[in-house]
Amino acid sequence: MVIYMKKTAIGFIGFGLIGGSIAKALKKLEKDSYYFIIFDRDEKTLSLAKEEEIADEIVHHIDSSFSSCDFIFLCTPVSYSKQYLPILKPFLSKDCILTDVGSVKGQIHKEITKLSLENFFIGGHPMAGSEQSGYAHSTPSLMENAYFILTPSPSVSEKKVKKYKELIDEIGAIAFVMSEEEHDYIVAAISHLPHIIAASLVNFIKRADNEKQWMKMIASGGLKDITRIASSSPIMWEQICIENSENIHILLESYIHSLHHWKDMLILQKGEQLAYSFQEAGEYRNTLTDISHGPIKKASILYCDIEDESGAIATIASILASSHISLKNIGIIHNREFEQGILRMEFYEETSLMKAICLLEGHSYTIYRR
Repeated sequence: MVIYMKKTAIGFIGFGLIGGSIAKALKKLEKDSYYFIIFDRDEKTLSLAKEEEIADEIVHHIDSSFSSCDFIFLCTPVSYSKQYLPILKPFLSKDCILTDVGSVKGQIHKEITKLSLENFFIGGHPMAGSEQSGYAHSTPSLMENAYFILTPSPSVSEKKVKKYKELIDEIGAIAFVMSEEEHDYIVAAISHLPHIIAASLVNFIKRADNEKQWMKMIASGGLKDITRIASSSPIMWEQICIENSENIHILLESYIHSLHHWKDMLILQKGEQLAYSFQEAGEYRNTLTDISHGPIKKASILYCDIEDESGAIATIASILASSHISLKNIGIIHNREFEQGILRMEFYEETSLMKAICLLEGHSYTIYRR
Protein backbone atom coordinates (compact mmCIF):
# COMPACT_ATOMS: atom_id res chain seq x y z
CA MET A 1 0.00 0.00 0.00
CA VAL A 2 1.29 3.45 -0.92
CA ILE A 3 0.26 4.83 2.44
CA TYR A 4 2.97 2.80 4.20
CA MET A 5 5.69 4.60 2.22
CA LYS A 6 4.58 7.93 3.64
CA LYS A 7 3.70 6.99 7.20
CA THR A 8 5.14 4.98 10.05
CA ALA A 9 2.97 1.88 10.23
CA ILE A 10 2.35 0.55 13.73
CA GLY A 11 0.44 -2.61 14.53
CA PHE A 12 -1.23 -3.24 17.87
CA ILE A 13 -2.10 -6.73 19.08
CA GLY A 14 -4.57 -5.88 21.82
CA PHE A 15 -5.66 -2.30 22.28
CA GLY A 16 -6.30 -1.40 25.90
CA LEU A 17 -5.11 1.34 28.22
CA ILE A 18 -1.42 1.24 27.27
CA GLY A 19 -1.75 0.61 23.53
CA GLY A 20 -4.52 3.19 23.24
CA SER A 21 -2.50 5.80 25.15
CA ILE A 22 0.58 5.27 22.96
CA ALA A 23 -1.52 5.59 19.81
CA LYS A 24 -3.38 8.68 21.03
CA ALA A 25 -0.13 10.39 22.01
CA LEU A 26 1.34 9.82 18.54
CA LYS A 27 -1.84 10.86 16.72
CA LYS A 28 -2.08 14.01 18.80
CA LEU A 29 1.51 14.86 17.96
CA GLU A 30 1.48 14.18 14.22
CA LYS A 31 -1.79 12.74 12.99
CA ASP A 32 -0.64 12.37 9.40
CA SER A 33 2.68 10.68 10.21
CA TYR A 34 1.34 7.41 11.60
CA TYR A 35 -0.86 4.60 10.34
CA PHE A 36 -2.32 2.27 12.99
CA ILE A 37 -3.44 -1.30 12.37
CA ILE A 38 -5.48 -2.63 15.29
CA PHE A 39 -6.29 -6.19 16.29
CA ASP A 40 -8.44 -6.74 19.37
CA ARG A 41 -11.01 -9.36 20.32
CA ASP A 42 -13.35 -6.74 21.80
CA GLU A 43 -15.62 -5.29 19.10
CA LYS A 44 -16.58 -2.33 21.31
CA THR A 45 -12.92 -1.36 21.58
CA LEU A 46 -12.46 -1.57 17.82
CA SER A 47 -15.59 0.48 17.16
CA LEU A 48 -14.58 3.19 19.63
CA ALA A 49 -11.03 3.38 18.23
CA LYS A 50 -12.46 3.79 14.73
CA GLU A 51 -15.03 6.35 15.89
CA GLU A 52 -12.31 8.42 17.57
CA GLU A 53 -10.21 8.22 14.39
CA ILE A 54 -7.35 6.48 16.18
CA ALA A 55 -7.55 3.20 14.26
CA ASP A 56 -6.73 3.54 10.57
CA GLU A 57 -7.28 -0.13 9.85
CA ILE A 58 -9.09 -2.77 11.89
CA VAL A 59 -8.31 -6.46 11.40
CA HIS A 60 -9.99 -9.51 12.90
CA HIS A 61 -7.15 -11.93 12.24
CA ILE A 62 -3.37 -11.74 12.48
CA ASP A 63 -2.29 -11.97 8.86
CA SER A 64 -0.32 -10.19 6.14
CA SER A 65 -1.95 -6.90 7.18
CA PHE A 66 0.99 -6.62 9.61
CA SER A 67 3.71 -7.39 7.06
CA SER A 68 4.51 -3.73 6.32
CA CYS A 69 4.62 -2.59 9.96
CA ASP A 70 7.60 -0.63 11.23
CA PHE A 71 6.57 -1.47 14.80
CA ILE A 72 4.30 -4.14 16.26
CA PHE A 73 3.20 -3.70 19.88
CA LEU A 74 2.00 -6.73 21.83
CA CYS A 75 -0.39 -5.12 24.32
CA THR A 76 -1.89 -8.22 25.89
CA PRO A 77 -1.01 -10.01 29.17
CA VAL A 78 2.35 -11.81 28.94
CA SER A 79 0.82 -15.30 28.67
CA TYR A 80 -1.27 -14.20 25.66
CA SER A 81 1.59 -12.27 24.06
CA LYS A 82 3.70 -15.43 24.00
CA GLN A 83 0.90 -17.26 22.18
CA TYR A 84 0.77 -14.63 19.43
CA LEU A 85 4.52 -14.78 18.65
CA PRO A 86 4.51 -17.87 16.37
CA ILE A 87 1.41 -16.52 14.58
CA LEU A 88 3.13 -13.19 13.92
CA LYS A 89 6.49 -14.65 12.90
CA PRO A 90 5.70 -15.20 9.17
CA PHE A 91 4.54 -11.60 8.75
CA LEU A 92 7.53 -9.75 10.22
CA SER A 93 9.49 -7.66 7.72
CA LYS A 94 13.26 -7.58 8.28
CA ASP A 95 13.16 -3.95 9.51
CA CYS A 96 10.19 -4.44 11.83
CA ILE A 97 10.60 -3.82 15.56
CA LEU A 98 8.58 -6.28 17.60
CA THR A 99 7.90 -5.20 21.17
CA ASP A 100 5.54 -5.66 24.11
CA VAL A 101 4.34 -3.58 27.06
CA GLY A 102 4.29 -6.25 29.78
CA SER A 103 5.59 -5.65 33.30
CA VAL A 104 7.56 -8.93 33.31
CA LYS A 105 10.23 -9.47 30.68
CA GLY A 106 12.06 -12.74 31.39
CA GLN A 107 9.40 -15.14 30.13
CA ILE A 108 8.74 -13.44 26.81
CA HIS A 109 12.49 -13.12 26.13
CA LYS A 110 12.80 -16.88 26.60
CA GLU A 111 10.01 -17.43 24.08
CA ILE A 112 11.63 -14.99 21.65
CA THR A 113 14.88 -16.97 21.82
CA LYS A 114 13.04 -20.25 21.34
CA LEU A 115 11.40 -18.88 18.16
CA SER A 116 14.62 -17.24 16.86
CA LEU A 117 13.07 -13.77 16.86
CA GLU A 118 15.94 -11.98 18.63
CA ASN A 119 16.72 -9.80 15.57
CA PHE A 120 13.25 -8.26 15.84
CA PHE A 121 12.49 -8.05 19.55
CA ILE A 122 13.03 -5.20 21.99
CA GLY A 123 11.09 -5.70 25.20
CA GLY A 124 9.20 -2.62 26.38
CA HIS A 125 7.61 -1.59 29.65
CA PRO A 126 6.10 1.89 30.04
CA MET A 127 6.21 2.67 33.76
CA ALA A 128 2.81 4.27 33.73
CA GLY A 129 -0.68 3.11 34.45
CA SER A 130 -4.03 3.73 36.06
CA GLU A 131 -6.49 2.01 38.36
CA GLN A 132 -8.76 1.97 35.31
CA SER A 133 -8.19 -0.44 32.44
CA GLY A 134 -9.27 -0.70 28.81
CA TYR A 135 -9.06 1.52 25.75
CA ALA A 136 -11.94 3.73 26.96
CA HIS A 137 -9.65 5.03 29.75
CA SER A 138 -6.60 5.63 27.53
CA THR A 139 -5.24 9.15 27.29
CA PRO A 140 -2.49 10.85 25.23
CA SER A 141 -0.84 12.16 28.41
CA LEU A 142 -0.47 8.81 30.21
CA MET A 143 3.17 8.36 29.16
CA GLU A 144 4.33 11.92 29.75
CA ASN A 145 7.51 12.03 31.91
CA ALA A 146 7.25 8.29 32.61
CA TYR A 147 10.23 5.98 32.28
CA PHE A 148 9.82 3.58 29.36
CA ILE A 149 12.09 0.59 30.00
CA LEU A 150 13.65 -1.17 27.00
CA THR A 151 15.14 -4.67 27.21
CA PRO A 152 16.73 -5.33 23.80
CA SER A 153 17.50 -8.86 22.70
CA PRO A 154 21.30 -9.41 22.50
CA SER A 155 21.34 -9.62 18.70
CA VAL A 156 18.91 -6.81 17.85
CA SER A 157 20.61 -3.96 15.98
CA GLU A 158 21.56 -0.64 17.58
CA LYS A 159 19.73 1.01 14.69
CA LYS A 160 16.46 -0.53 15.86
CA VAL A 161 17.10 0.43 19.50
CA LYS A 162 17.77 4.02 18.40
CA LYS A 163 14.58 4.05 16.32
CA TYR A 164 12.54 2.78 19.27
CA LYS A 165 14.07 5.42 21.57
CA GLU A 166 13.04 8.11 19.10
CA LEU A 167 9.45 6.85 19.17
CA ILE A 168 9.46 6.91 22.97
CA ASP A 169 10.73 10.47 22.89
CA GLU A 170 7.83 11.36 20.58
CA ILE A 171 5.24 10.30 23.18
CA GLY A 172 6.95 12.31 25.92
CA ALA A 173 8.37 9.36 27.85
CA ILE A 174 11.97 8.69 28.93
CA ALA A 175 13.77 5.68 27.46
CA PHE A 176 15.84 3.59 29.87
CA VAL A 177 17.73 0.50 28.66
CA MET A 178 18.53 -2.53 30.85
CA SER A 179 18.59 -6.32 30.67
CA GLU A 180 15.42 -8.32 31.22
CA GLU A 181 16.93 -9.82 34.40
CA GLU A 182 17.65 -6.38 35.86
CA HIS A 183 14.17 -5.21 34.90
CA ASP A 184 12.31 -8.09 36.53
CA TYR A 185 14.18 -7.78 39.83
CA ILE A 186 13.73 -4.01 40.00
CA VAL A 187 10.00 -4.01 39.25
CA ALA A 188 9.51 -6.88 41.69
CA ALA A 189 10.82 -4.53 44.40
CA ILE A 190 9.20 -1.23 43.44
CA SER A 191 5.92 -2.45 41.95
CA HIS A 192 5.05 -6.12 42.44
CA LEU A 193 5.96 -6.36 46.16
CA PRO A 194 4.09 -3.11 47.04
CA HIS A 195 0.95 -4.47 45.36
CA ILE A 196 1.16 -7.64 47.44
CA ILE A 197 1.74 -5.60 50.60
CA ALA A 198 -1.22 -3.32 49.85
CA ALA A 199 -3.56 -6.22 49.12
CA SER A 200 -2.44 -8.21 52.15
CA LEU A 201 -2.83 -5.16 54.43
CA VAL A 202 -6.37 -4.51 53.22
CA ASN A 203 -7.30 -8.18 53.72
CA PHE A 204 -5.66 -8.16 57.18
CA ILE A 205 -7.66 -5.10 58.29
CA LYS A 206 -10.85 -6.60 56.89
CA ARG A 207 -10.36 -9.75 58.98
CA ALA A 208 -9.15 -7.89 62.08
CA ASP A 209 -12.16 -5.55 62.13
CA ASN A 210 -15.03 -6.14 64.54
CA GLU A 211 -18.63 -6.94 63.60
CA LYS A 212 -19.51 -3.25 63.66
CA GLN A 213 -16.69 -2.57 61.14
CA TRP A 214 -15.34 0.36 63.12
CA MET A 215 -11.89 0.08 61.50
CA LYS A 216 -13.48 0.51 58.09
CA MET A 217 -15.65 3.39 59.30
CA ILE A 218 -12.93 5.55 60.88
CA ALA A 219 -10.07 4.68 58.54
CA SER A 220 -8.35 7.89 57.43
CA GLY A 221 -7.44 9.07 53.97
CA GLY A 222 -3.90 7.93 54.69
CA LEU A 223 -4.94 4.29 54.78
CA LYS A 224 -6.82 4.64 51.51
CA ASP A 225 -3.84 6.30 49.87
CA ILE A 226 -1.25 3.69 50.85
CA THR A 227 -3.58 0.83 49.83
CA ARG A 228 -4.96 2.46 46.67
CA ILE A 229 -3.17 0.03 44.38
CA ALA A 230 -5.00 -2.90 46.00
CA SER A 231 -7.91 -1.99 43.71
CA SER A 232 -5.96 -2.95 40.59
CA SER A 233 -7.04 -5.77 38.26
CA PRO A 234 -6.85 -9.11 40.15
CA ILE A 235 -6.47 -11.11 36.94
CA MET A 236 -3.56 -8.98 35.74
CA TRP A 237 -1.80 -9.22 39.10
CA GLU A 238 -2.33 -12.95 39.30
CA GLN A 239 -0.43 -13.27 36.00
CA ILE A 240 2.32 -10.86 37.06
CA CYS A 241 2.93 -12.73 40.32
CA ILE A 242 3.13 -16.07 38.51
CA GLU A 243 5.41 -14.74 35.76
CA ASN A 244 7.83 -13.04 38.19
CA SER A 245 7.38 -15.37 41.18
CA GLU A 246 11.08 -16.07 41.72
CA ASN A 247 12.09 -12.43 42.14
CA ILE A 248 9.01 -11.60 44.21
CA HIS A 249 9.70 -14.57 46.48
CA ILE A 250 13.30 -13.45 47.14
CA LEU A 251 12.22 -9.90 47.98
CA LEU A 252 9.20 -11.01 50.00
CA GLU A 253 11.47 -13.17 52.19
CA SER A 254 13.73 -10.15 52.79
CA TYR A 255 10.74 -7.96 53.60
CA ILE A 256 9.36 -10.51 56.08
CA HIS A 257 12.79 -10.53 57.74
CA SER A 258 12.66 -6.73 58.03
CA LEU A 259 9.21 -6.93 59.65
CA HIS A 260 10.63 -9.29 62.27
CA HIS A 261 13.25 -6.64 63.00
CA TRP A 262 10.49 -4.06 63.54
CA LYS A 263 8.65 -6.51 65.79
CA ASP A 264 11.80 -7.05 67.88
CA MET A 265 12.27 -3.29 68.30
CA LEU A 266 8.69 -3.04 69.59
CA ILE A 267 8.94 -6.00 71.98
CA LEU A 268 12.29 -4.85 73.38
CA GLN A 269 11.07 -1.22 73.60
CA LYS A 270 14.02 0.07 71.58
CA GLY A 271 12.75 3.63 71.26
CA GLU A 272 15.91 5.14 69.78
CA GLN A 273 16.10 2.47 67.08
CA LEU A 274 12.43 2.96 66.24
CA ALA A 275 12.90 6.72 65.97
CA TYR A 276 15.96 6.25 63.74
CA SER A 277 14.08 3.78 61.51
CA PHE A 278 11.20 6.21 61.05
CA GLN A 279 13.64 9.06 60.40
CA GLU A 280 15.61 6.99 57.87
CA ALA A 281 12.39 6.07 56.05
CA GLY A 282 11.19 9.67 55.99
CA GLU A 283 14.48 11.00 54.68
CA TYR A 284 14.64 8.43 51.90
CA ARG A 285 11.02 8.96 50.91
CA ASN A 286 11.61 12.71 50.69
CA THR A 287 14.27 12.07 48.05
CA LEU A 288 11.73 10.40 45.76
CA THR A 289 10.61 12.65 42.93
CA ASP A 290 7.03 13.91 42.75
CA ILE A 291 7.02 13.34 38.99
CA SER A 292 5.20 10.15 38.02
CA HIS A 293 8.19 8.21 36.66
CA GLY A 294 7.42 5.00 38.51
CA PRO A 295 5.29 1.95 37.74
CA ILE A 296 2.72 2.91 40.37
CA LYS A 297 0.88 5.91 39.06
CA LYS A 298 1.08 8.81 41.50
CA ALA A 299 -2.32 9.99 42.70
CA SER A 300 -2.96 13.71 42.23
CA ILE A 301 -4.48 14.55 45.62
CA LEU A 302 -4.70 17.60 47.84
CA TYR A 303 -6.30 18.31 51.23
CA CYS A 304 -7.98 21.55 52.12
CA ASP A 305 -9.24 23.19 55.32
CA ILE A 306 -12.81 24.43 54.94
CA GLU A 307 -15.31 26.06 57.25
CA ASP A 308 -18.07 23.87 58.64
CA GLU A 309 -20.87 25.81 56.97
CA SER A 310 -23.50 25.34 54.30
CA GLY A 311 -22.22 25.61 50.73
CA ALA A 312 -18.51 25.38 51.62
CA ILE A 313 -17.84 22.43 49.32
CA ALA A 314 -20.00 23.89 46.56
CA THR A 315 -17.95 27.12 46.69
CA ILE A 316 -14.69 25.24 46.15
CA ALA A 317 -16.20 23.14 43.37
CA SER A 318 -17.42 26.32 41.65
CA ILE A 319 -13.99 27.96 41.89
CA LEU A 320 -12.39 24.93 40.21
CA ALA A 321 -15.13 24.61 37.58
CA SER A 322 -14.79 28.27 36.63
CA SER A 323 -11.22 27.50 35.54
CA HIS A 324 -12.26 24.28 33.78
CA ILE A 325 -10.54 22.03 36.34
CA SER A 326 -12.21 18.63 36.59
CA LEU A 327 -12.35 16.64 39.81
CA LYS A 328 -11.95 12.88 39.82
CA ASN A 329 -13.17 12.52 43.39
CA ILE A 330 -14.04 14.71 46.36
CA GLY A 331 -14.98 13.84 49.93
CA ILE A 332 -14.87 14.75 53.60
CA ILE A 333 -12.31 13.10 55.88
CA HIS A 334 -13.67 12.75 59.40
CA ASN A 335 -10.42 11.45 60.86
CA ARG A 336 -7.58 13.99 60.90
CA GLU A 337 -4.74 11.83 62.19
CA PHE A 338 -2.75 12.36 58.98
CA GLU A 339 -3.77 15.72 57.56
CA GLN A 340 -4.87 19.07 58.91
CA GLY A 341 -7.39 19.45 56.12
CA ILE A 342 -10.75 17.75 56.02
CA LEU A 343 -11.65 18.01 52.33
CA ARG A 344 -9.87 15.51 50.09
CA MET A 345 -9.78 16.23 46.36
CA GLU A 346 -8.36 13.96 43.67
CA PHE A 347 -7.65 15.13 40.13
CA TYR A 348 -7.19 13.28 36.87
CA GLU A 349 -3.67 14.57 36.27
CA GLU A 350 -0.80 16.41 37.92
CA THR A 351 -1.25 19.58 35.85
CA SER A 352 -4.84 19.99 37.09
CA LEU A 353 -3.65 19.47 40.67
CA MET A 354 -1.02 22.22 40.39
CA LYS A 355 -3.54 24.63 38.85
CA ALA A 356 -6.01 23.86 41.66
CA ILE A 357 -3.39 24.54 44.34
CA CYS A 358 -2.54 27.96 42.89
CA LEU A 359 -6.19 28.83 42.42
CA LEU A 360 -7.36 27.82 45.91
CA GLU A 361 -4.38 29.40 47.64
CA GLY A 362 -5.23 32.57 45.73
CA HIS A 363 -8.66 32.41 47.40
CA SER A 364 -6.96 32.12 50.82
CA TYR A 365 -7.62 28.42 51.34
CA THR A 366 -5.03 26.43 53.30
CA ILE A 367 -3.78 23.52 51.17
CA TYR A 368 -1.88 20.40 52.23
CA ARG A 369 -0.19 17.76 50.09
CA ARG A 370 1.28 14.45 51.14
